[in-house]
Amino acid sequence: MEARKQKLLRQHRRHKRIAMVTAFVALLVIGVALSFWLLPLLLVLGWIVHEAWFADHLFYRPQEDYRYQFPPDAVQLGGCIERGCLHLAGDLPDADTLILEVRLETTWVGHLRDPRVYVGGDRQDFERGVGGRRYLNLSGQEEALRAGSLRFDSRYCRLGAEVRLYAMRNPDYTQRRVLIIAPHADDAELAAFGLYSHTPEVAIVTLTQGEIEADNYRRLGLDSAAAARLKGRLRTWGSLAVPLWGGVAQRDCVQLGYYCLQLSAMEAMPERVFGSRESSETDIRTARAHNSLQLPGDCDGQPTWHNLQADLRALLAHFRPEVVITPHPELDPHADHVAATRALRQAIEAGEWRPEALLLYANHLHDNDRWPMGPAGCGVALPPAIEPLPADRLWSPTLNAEAQLDKAMALAMQHDLQVPLPMKKRLRRSIQRVLAGRRWPTTGDDEFFRKAVRRHELFWVRHL
Repeated sequence: MEARKQKLLRQHRRHKRIAMVTAFVALLVIGVALSFWLLPLLLVLGWIVHEAWFADHLFYRPQEDYRYQFPPDAVQLGGCIERGCLHLAGDLPDADTLILEVRLETTWVGHLRDPRVYVGGDRQDFERGVGGRRYLNLSGQEEALRAGSLRFDSRYCRLGAEVRLYAMRNPDYTQRRVLIIAPHADDAELAAFGLYSHTPEVAIVTLTQGEIEADNYRRLGLDSAAAARLKGRLRTWGSLAVPLWGGVAQRDCVQLGYYCLQLSAMEAMPERVFGSRESSETDIRTARAHNSLQLPGDCDGQPTWHNLQADLRALLAHFRPEVVITPHPELDPHADHVAATRALRQAIEAGEWRPEALLLYANHLHDNDRWPMGPAGCGVALPPAIEPLPADRLWSPTLNAEAQLDKAMALAMQHDLQVPLPMKKRLRRSIQRVLAGRRWPTTGDDEFFRKAVRRHELFWVRHL
């Protein structure tokens, strides 16, 4: 999965370099033909245009259809949108998750501003230049939909008249015993803070210290290894302490202390020790001092796949979760996220405890680094699915304004989300704010404050 993302990124950069060289040559010709004093002005204008409208990592054509399939027990209702009202060919069943398949067509302004659809008091944004099949999230709007008072409007795009509604019903997973698998500190908060803060029986297991890419800490006078160790300690602390803000006691939070971006290598050679790439550490027990449980990996402290498997089997047997929340192996391309879910599946198959279901989340995407698009506080439309995904049921609980603020504050406690923005990104945001009409929240500068603090959380349900 990570290999595909890297391939797409290399293609994107190669195409961008070709486009920039072509543009520079064209500007040079214009400067020679007219006047050389125009050249620096044109270069500045070209850079501003790039930052405003071409800086997104979008690895597909916005005119491509999203390709979703839903399970056979999802109720499907055809319908149409007329004068802003949705008319369905049948009665709306009892359901907690409602997904509306629509066709969007951009207007010319939709190449400069993000197209958006308004659903009652909600807003869901899409790619500039959008065209084709997309999926609106109507979860939380059931009462208005039944009453016929749910209004639809669009800006910078047009809604096709014919639509199809998919209605799915799930158990209330907040009333089950839940275990959250977080490859890194903050993954549990990004994906599921709203869920776990309303779940009486929940445990959070963080697999890695998240110690790499610690250059920001070198400003404290530390060398690379010491900076990585400090970052690992801080993120380890965050994985144990921040969940208390959502009502999860420290005894129900476990830090396994494996090393960032080493899980895939561990899987490939299960008996080999894989220490940190940057901190020079090789003993995972340094990160386990505050765990309330003794685990198999505590015996020798070696970061191996065998120890990770033994730890996960022991944790499943101890917490006996009915539901496990873990990264989506087809949607989320981060190498540690993919390996985390593979490790969990292997531990379930080999262990003594088998959960009923997995709830899958995606904190990263292959194809679109801005998803969920649009401002913080808005709804979460379904992400791009250019290649078909398994036909999983969806569950999309809603967060009120108070829960969204609490989630934003939980993210604000994460040290890794408080790194100052580079000047280039600050300039880009200023340009996009003026020319593209984009907005960022005041709760934090990191992009996850915009992407993760939303009206919806979104999970794919996979029964075991």
